[in-house]
Amino acid sequence: MKRVALLLFVTGWLMPLAKAQDHYQVGGYGDYFRISQTKTNMAGLGARVGYKAFSHVMLEGEMSYDFEQAFAEGFTNPSNPSSVTFVPSNLRVLHGLFGPKIVAGHGAIRPFLTLKGGFINFRLDARNPSFSTFVSSVNNLRANNVSGTLYPGAGLEGHIGPVGLRLEAGDEMYFAGSAHHNARLAFGPFLRF
Repeated sequence: MKRVALLLFVTGWLMPLAKAQDHYQVGGYGDYFRISQTKTNMAGLGARVGYKAFSHVMLEGEMSYDFEQAFAEGFTNPSNPSSVTFVPSNLRVLHGLFGPKIVAGHGAIRPFLTLKGGFINFRLDARNPSFSTFVSSVNNLRANNVSGTLYPGAGLEGHIGPVGLRLEAGDEMYFAGSAHHNARLAFGPFLRF
């Protein structure tokens, strides 16, 4: 009888925690971003924070920083006609997005749709990529060219208890003179609490 009472007590104590487990999400992710104008593939890291506003709607804010990418450039040299040179592009991209995520279902694997707006900042920076160059990029946003973005996307997220994984793909459109469509893919872990 004591064991049953203890089991009922522990179950009663844990049930509110299980229900409250899905009000907030924090996570990190790796992202792939393809700049359509220059056909440049960028990769970087980001972080995301979300708050459950309604039963199937989460409000999310995220920021990612894409590091410089090297590109190959070929040229014809009479003494060595097959030369290829790798040159750092010094191009970096800072993304900031905010908006709703609409989740379908209550199971362990759930599809979702999202529509976010925000900013994108392209910059040329000859310094080595590091945390300090990310911080200076954020600090200098107002002094640099920033374009507005609209990001419709879709994906899947799965979780076991408070730990989960998320895969998302979409079109990050930025507006500089006209709309520029760019493929974006993000994958990473998250925590629910």
